[in-house]
Amino acid sequence: MKLGSTMRRHRGLTVGAAIVALLLLVGLGAAVYADHANTYDLKEERIAFRDGAQRLDGVLAKPTHGRGPYGLVILVHGDGPKNATNDGFYRPQMEAYAKAGYATLSWNKPGVDGTPGNWLDQSMDDRARETEAAIVWSRSRPDVDHARVGLWGASQAGWVLPRVAARTPDVRFVIAVSPAINWLRQGRYNLLAELRADHASAARIEDEVRRSDRTRQLLEQGATHEQYRAALGDAADMPADRWAFARKNFGEDASADLARVRVPVLLMLAGHDVNVDVAETEAEYRRLLGGRAELTVRHYPGAAHSMVDKDIEDSRLDTYITAIFAPRDLFAAGYLGDQRRFLAGR
Repeated sequence: MKLGSTMRRHRGLTVGAAIVALLLLVGLGAAVYADHANTYDLKEERIAFRDGAQRLDGVLAKPTHGRGPYGLVILVHGDGPKNATNDGFYRPQMEAYAKAGYATLSWNKPGVDGTPGNWLDQSMDDRARETEAAIVWSRSRPDVDHARVGLWGASQAGWVLPRVAARTPDVRFVIAVSPAINWLRQGRYNLLAELRADHASAARIEDEVRRSDRTRQLLEQGATHEQYRAALGDAADMPADRWAFARKNFGEDASADLARVRVPVLLMLAGHDVNVDVAETEAEYRRLLGGRAELTVRHYPGAAHSMVDKDIEDSRLDTYITAIFAPRDLFAAGYLGDQRRFLAGR
C-alpha cells in the first residue's frame, strides 16, 4: 500500500474518532445538565398512613433550609392513576412551596405504584375522607406547623377541596387549579370544546351529543355496565370500572360545599382550558365565596388545563425536551411564582 493512502486513511480514522469523542462529550454534558435541571431543593421522605383499612403510600417533601416546623400543602390529585409526585410533574411546585417555607404531602392513588386498592372504586366523598386522613396523620409530625396547613388540588379535585375545607378546621387555605363546578355540565362543556377543536362537522357533533345524552340517561337510571353496552353498542367506550366510577360521581356539584368555605382561596384558571368552563367556574366561585372568604383569582392566558404552556403541550417533542432540560419552564408564566407569593402571605 502506498504511503499516501495510509496517511489519508489514518487521517480519516482520526477525524472519525474525534467526531465520536465530541458526540460523547456533548451527550455526557447534556446528561449532566438534565440531571442538574431535575434536581430539586427538597428533602423527600417516603411515608404511609391509613384511611380506615386502606393503606396509602406517599411522600413528604420538606425544605432543605431551616429547622421547621413548616407549613404544609396537601396535594389532591385530579383524574387518572397518579402516583405521589405525578411522575415528577409536581416537583417544581413542591420546590416553590419549600421556598415559601412549606412542606408538601402527597400520596399514590389506590392501585398505583404498589399501593393496594383501585382508585376507580372511589367516590368524591371517599377522596375527601382520604384527604382528611392525611391531615390527621400530619398532626403527628413535629416538623409540621399545624396553624399553616392547606390544600392544593387540580381538575377533579375541585369536588374534593371545598368539601374538606368546609368541614375540617385544620384547613387554613385552598389553592384550586382548573376546578369545575358541576360534573355533568363539565362533561358537556369538555365534549363540545374538543369537537370544536377538532373542527368536527355538524353531523358528528349531533351524533356525539345524542350519545352523551343517552349516557347521562343511563347513569340517572342506575344502569349496569351490561345495560350501558347494550344501549350504546360500539359507542360504549367506558370499561366496567370506569362506568362504576361514573355512576358513583356523575351527580357531583361543588356549589353547596363552596358556599361553606371560610378560608382564603387562590383560584387559578387557564386560558386554553377545553376541560373546564373557566368563565362558569370563576363566576360561581365569586358568587359563592364573595364576602365570606378571601378569594384571589389568577388567569394564565397561555396555559392549557394542566397549567402547562399550551405551545409546549401541543408538541410532544417540546414537552419531552422541556421536561428533561427545563422542567420548571413547563408551566405557564407566573404559575409557580403566584403560588409561592400566596403561601408567603399566609
